[in-house]
Amino acid sequence: MFDISLLQIEQWVAVYLWPLFRIAAFFMAVPLIGGQMVAARVRLMLALSITLITAPLLPAMPPFTGLDAQSWIIIAQQILIGGALGFMFQLFFQIFVLGGQMIATQMGLGFASVSDPANGVPVVMLSQFYITMVMMLFIALNGHLVLVEVIVRSFDVLPVAMSGLTGPMLWKIAISGSWMFSAALLMALPAVTALLVVNMTFGIMSRAAPQLNILAIGFPFTMVLGLFINWINLGGFLGQYMRISGFALDYIEQLLHGV
Repeated sequence: MFDISLLQIEQWVAVYLWPLFRIAAFFMAVPLIGGQMVAARVRLMLALSITLITAPLLPAMPPFTGLDAQSWIIIAQQILIGGALGFMFQLFFQIFVLGGQMIATQMGLGFASVSDPANGVPVVMLSQFYITMVMMLFIALNGHLVLVEVIVRSFDVLPVAMSGLTGPMLWKIAISGSWMFSAALLMALPAVTALLVVNMTFGIMSRAAPQLNILAIGFPFTMVLGLFINWINLGGFLGQYMRISGFALDYIEQLLHGV
C-alpha cells in the first residue's frame, strides 16, 4: 500500500510551496501574462507548471514548520519579491506608453484615446500603437523566456529565507520611475522637438498676419506632420527598444544584487 509520512509531506511543501508564492506573484504582476486578457486561472496554471519544473533545480528551501509567524513572514517576502520583479517589467512597457502620450499631446492627438484591453485603462491611440509593437517585439525576441529566466535566477540571488528585499533594494524600486520618465522623454524628444518648431513657426505667422486663420490651418497640418514624423521614427524603433530593454534588464540585475 502506498504510504506517505507526514515528514515527506512537509518536505514536498517546503520544496514546492515557497517557490510557488514568488512565481505566482511574478506572473500576476508581469506584463502580457499579468494583463486582464489572460485569465487568472491560466496564470495560476502557468505558475504551477514552472514551479514543478524548476523546483528541483533551486537552492535548498527552509523547512516547513506549519502556519506559524515565520512561515507567514516567508510567504510575504516571496510575494513582495515576485511582485517587485513584475513591477519592474511593467515600468519597461510603460516607457513606450508615456512616450506615445508625449508625442500625441504635442501633435494634437491627446484627445484620441482608446481603452487598453490589457490594463483596462484609457490610453491615447499612439501609445496603444507603440505598446502593441513592443509586445510583438518582446515575443519575437523571446522576451517571455527572459521572464522565466529572471524569476528562476532570482532564487540564486535572493534565496527563500526570512530576509528578502533590503532597504536599498526597496529604495531602488521607488526611484525606478525616474528612469522611466527619462527614457520616455528621450524616446519622444525628436518628434516633440520637430513639432515644437512647427508650432513656433505658426505662432510667428499668427503674429505677423493676424488676419489669417492659423488655427484652421495649423491644427490639421500639425497632426499630419506628426504622423509623418512617427512614420520616419519607426525606422529606429527597434534600436530604441533594444537600448531601453538592455538598460531595464541591467537595472533589474542591479536590483537583485543590491547594487
